[in-house]
Amino acid sequence: MQRMITKHCIKLTVFPGVLIAVGFLRQAELQNRLQQLDEDLKPENIEHSFAGVGSVHPEELRETRRRQLEIEKRGVQSQLDVLAASRSRLEAAIARADAESYQQSAGPSPNIVTATNNIAASKRTPAARHRVKKRRLNKRH
Repeated sequence: MQRMITKHCIKLTVFPGVLIAVGFLRQAELQNRLQQLDEDLKPENIEHSFAGVGSVHPEELRETRRRQLEIEKRGVQSQLDVLAASRSRLEAAIARADAESYQQSAGPSPNIVTATNNIAASKRTPAARHRVKKRRLNKRH
């Protein structure tokens, strides 16, 4: 039983850990894209992107391009925020699983021991129960 519990706790720790590692890779991708968008949003780069394009209203083209880049930038930032929240939840899950694993490896809790003693006490003969009560009274004094 203890081995099954330990295996379960290891799974609870490893799986979120893998997800965090994947999240770091995705975060790096998104941060690189965010930096590229910041660079693309510079007025001179927007201007440069339309260097070979002729238009009657180039300012409208530039404004449309700037809005598209801003929308994409907000989307990337939103994904980064979601990743950060997910990482935080996963780290908390790992901490809980570690704590649970530690508690289970430390042995039964005092409540379980008390419950076990109560069950054992109910199976005793009246004379044995009397001796146990006497011992408890003597321990108190």
